Amino acid sequence: MKFFNLIFIFLFCAFSAQKTLPFDSLRIKEAKDLFADDYGSIYLYKNKDFSFTKYDSLGNQLGKMMFTVPFRVQGVQNPLSVALFSENAQEMKFVDQNLNEIQKIDFKQKFTFIKFAYAEDLQQIWLLDESTKRLIQYNFRNDTMVNSYSFAPNFDDLIDLMVFENKVYFLSKNSFKVYNLKFEKLFEAALDNAKRFRRENDVIVVVTKNSILKYIPETELLKIFEDPDAQIVDKNSRAYFEVKGNKLYLYTLENYKSKKESQKEQSPEEVEKTIEQLEKEKAEQPDILQLMKEIFDVQSLGI
Repeated sequence: MKFFNLIFIFLFCAFSAQKTLPFDSLRIKEAKDLFADDYGSIYLYKNKDFSFTKYDSLGNQLGKMMFTVPFRVQGVQNPLSVALFSENAQEMKFVDQNLNEIQKIDFKQKFTFIKFAYAEDLQQIWLLDESTKRLIQYNFRNDTMVNSYSFAPNFDDLIDLMVFENKVYFLSKNSFKVYNLKFEKLFEAALDNAKRFRRENDVIVVVTKNSILKYIPETELLKIFEDPDAQIVDKNSRAYFEVKGNKLYLYTLENYKSKKESQKEQSPEEVEKTIEQLEKEKAEQPDILQLMKEIFDVQSLGI
């Protein structure tokens, strides 16, 4: 028994930084995107049937919405009021913690064609009006336009928009750009498979297909999480999440950071030396399968 206890301890230590969450693989396989809020809930959006579903950490369904046209989920940082925008329907919806619709804003009644909408808070929305080439600050509570800014750049490939502290953040699949409200470019960086923004207080985060990057204002995009084999990644304030092999994994921020720092601190010579030591130790250790066979043989003899 001691032998098997040692095997268990070894496996636990090797994988304790990673936790598999109990989600049906079919649900995960069909999901186009995944979101995680700070209360442990997981949200899946599927392009197949335009559905948006919320689950608790055990995989139990808490709510579901079905759409007739594609909607884009802005984020789930405030689960009491989740904003969704549809370019096709020209409307924005707000839903509560059970994904029940609490408000709908129809842009067709007041604007020409809205390319993108970003809900700044529970009163104001920033609208990118493609027809008039304007960025509009709109107070939907009292139905008034607060400000309007003309813009020249072409944003046909835009996939996400954010406005924060008088700066406008644009995301296309392969680039990240920052402008001031005069539409003077402040920063630009190339990206691969970008998907959306996430704001954590005054920190802007970019989520791509298999990595998460933190924006260092007008300096760089710093990669804080990456797994080339991931199908989907996301984060909340306490953990990173990834879908890989149609399974959902969770990594605590502390464990992942410690792991990265440990790898960074090792020089190539130290890594090579470690590998050599492991190979040497492996050669000196008995074959595990053979050892297990011998244990079973001894037990079968009643010794």
